[in-house]
Amino acid sequence: MPNFCAAPNCTRKSTQSDLAFFRFPRDPARCQRWVENCRRADLEDKTPDQLNKHYRLCAKHFETSMICRSMSVFLQSPYRTVLRDNAVPTIFDLTSHLNNPHSRHRKRIKELSEEEIRTLKQQKIDEAFERKQATQELNENNEQNTVSEEGGEEQEEKAIPLTLEERENKDYLKSLFEILILMGKQNIPLDGHNVDELPEGIFTSDNFQALLEYRINGGDEVLRKRFEMTAVNLEYCSKTQQKQMLEICENCVREETLREVRDSHFFSIVTDEVVDIAGEEHLPVLVRFVDDSHNLREEFIGFLPYEADPEILAVKFHATITEKWGLNMEYCRGQAYIVSSGFASKMKVVATRLLEKYPQAVYTLCSSCALNVWLAKSVPVVGVSIALGTIEEVCCLFNQSPQLLIELDNTISALFQDNNEKGNELKKICRSQWTGRHDTFEVLVDLLQALVMCLDAVSSDLSVRWNNFIVGRAFVLSSALTDFDFIVTIVIMKNVLSFTRAFGKNLQGQTSDVFFAAGSLTAVLHSLNEVMENIEVYHEFWFEEATNLATKLDVQIRLPGKFRRAQQGSFDPDMTSENYYKEILSVPTVEHIIQELKDIFSEQHLKALKCLSLVPSVMGQLKFNTSEEHHADMFKNDLPNPDTLSAELHCWRIKWKHRGKDIELPATIYEALHLPDIKFFPNVYALLKVLCLLPLMKVENEKYGIGRKRLKAYLKNTLTGQRSSNLALLNINFDIKHDLDLMVDTYIKLYPDKAEFQDCIPSNNSEVTDDA
Repeated sequence: MPNFCAAPNCTRKSTQSDLAFFRFPRDPARCQRWVENCRRADLEDKTPDQLNKHYRLCAKHFETSMICRSMSVFLQSPYRTVLRDNAVPTIFDLTSHLNNPHSRHRKRIKELSEEEIRTLKQQKIDEAFERKQATQELNENNEQNTVSEEGGEEQEEKAIPLTLEERENKDYLKSLFEILILMGKQNIPLDGHNVDELPEGIFTSDNFQALLEYRINGGDEVLRKRFEMTAVNLEYCSKTQQKQMLEICENCVREETLREVRDSHFFSIVTDEVVDIAGEEHLPVLVRFVDDSHNLREEFIGFLPYEADPEILAVKFHATITEKWGLNMEYCRGQAYIVSSGFASKMKVVATRLLEKYPQAVYTLCSSCALNVWLAKSVPVVGVSIALGTIEEVCCLFNQSPQLLIELDNTISALFQDNNEKGNELKKICRSQWTGRHDTFEVLVDLLQALVMCLDAVSSDLSVRWNNFIVGRAFVLSSALTDFDFIVTIVIMKNVLSFTRAFGKNLQGQTSDVFFAAGSLTAVLHSLNEVMENIEVYHEFWFEEATNLATKLDVQIRLPGKFRRAQQGSFDPDMTSENYYKEILSVPTVEHIIQELKDIFSEQHLKALKCLSLVPSVMGQLKFNTSEEHHADMFKNDLPNPDTLSAELHCWRIKWKHRGKDIELPATIYEALHLPDIKFFPNVYALLKVLCLLPLMKVENEKYGIGRKRLKAYLKNTLTGQRSSNLALLNINFDIKHDLDLMVDTYIKLYPDKAEFQDCIPSNNSEVTDDA
């Protein structure tokens, strides 16, 4: 049923107009003012309830400052038109009825005397003056107000009515932000065609401008009104303005996650491997925290520009987290760094500097990286870094071509005719990310002959079966794999890391595996120290294995060419290949791994891992004979009631020791945190929350640990030149809510001189002509 406007001489109805219609207010005082301003005598005897139910006024009778748009999650449109709380209609036609007696009978207008007209005019003048005076007083008060030292809440500013121009400008900015957010979420790069790809004189829009034009054509009146007179070869928004707006989008989306982190207090910081973002090296940073629903989450929060100087990197890393992102490092309970070869020593400096300032930010391994892979990448030997790079390239080449994998399968079948089980296992491994396994070097030694034979067959194939790229890469990689320096490196790494393989595998196992692995570290270090004491004997066996493998591949056993060239004129004839690789590879590798294990599994880290006996399944395996009190001292300040910890732990043990027969012991921290009665054990709950933050502990519920997977997907699916740190955050965190009004208000506050975008900018790939 249509709504008719109750104003005199107004014939509008809702079915014939896009204007909003408003009910009379129920408040008696405001309702009385509406009736008085309408000057309809027939409404004076109506009650506010009757007027609210049966009568409406259209938006034409209100000043624009009285109308605003607010967010709505219930309507198809994201906004709805509403009146301000003090809105009163003031715009009426009180004279045209004299020439139209029919309308006068339908809406009886109360005639005004000259005195009443003068009074009404004076009343409107007084109201306008009062509003202006109130606004001035408000501005003066806001200038005088300061935030208290204790961080008290700021006084809320009274909303100042927006002018029509200001509202239109905000709506315009919202449209631009919506386009940028869409591009980020859908991973659409800002730039379109490269200028060099286009013939001279041809103009084409970049992706941002193309989407903007599409939105205008789709009926966005705000954008159409702004750009309808703009030449087609002008940019609607400059690159600088796009960058400014993207930074605001990034900060607002990141802040949603950081707000949850601050609410949970404790967190851990994890970085991934250094990546190339538009030609510059960046560190991806993720944060771990336990949310309000007791779920451990690992979220991507941004990229940090990488610095070659580790001391500068440490300073900027700390400044970004604390100053730019607003996290209190006093609440940081863990830090881990997954790094590429060559970066490990620099990130270790960062970890050391943070530990000096924040001793409870325990330096640990990351659950997503195998211990042996992490140790191999940290070895400060150039030959090991080169070998790791070659392995990644080989794996990448075969993963790019299904036909190459089939060729490798056939080669493996031919080599392992007498051991089909081993052959089938290797085929299965080749179709996985085997470069991240605990036994990567063992797999590579077993596969090496098959890889070399397959690559040789591809590079020497005379038929037009493989494209030039694959043939060229096959030749290069085959040469790299048959270099004796590579062969001896992977054999020695295989043997050295065999002492830590089982230990590392348990660290990525169940909670009980991690707990018992922590207790086996002493035995691992003892074995490695024994190797170091008898390195000559061990190295002799390792080198013999390497020479046997080289002989099988028909590779000449000799010193590296770069070493021989460097020693010209002063070459020691007594220097054998075996002695050379012992001094340059075996000794530094074993020494480094021993030291790394001691550093990464510090006394504080081991104490934290021993607290895993709080998990009921671990407690059960220990026959409920545990003593977490001695190891929980490091977390004493994190507990709500440290004085009652001992008694609470006793009750916790009794609860599970005397459980019902049909009750299973929770096997993970995740299960323990979701127990219905966990809140009755506040100290245990606090300890479990802090323990699961250690980067070594895996995220049990996969859906809360997808930040890293999304990061990998973004890097894989986006060309290096098209990557953007701003768009990447929007793409990876596409499901995080965003507040458009906040983004617009932030932009207007930061860039008041640019917020109106009055002038369009000539595009980079075209000149504006006079007749454009």
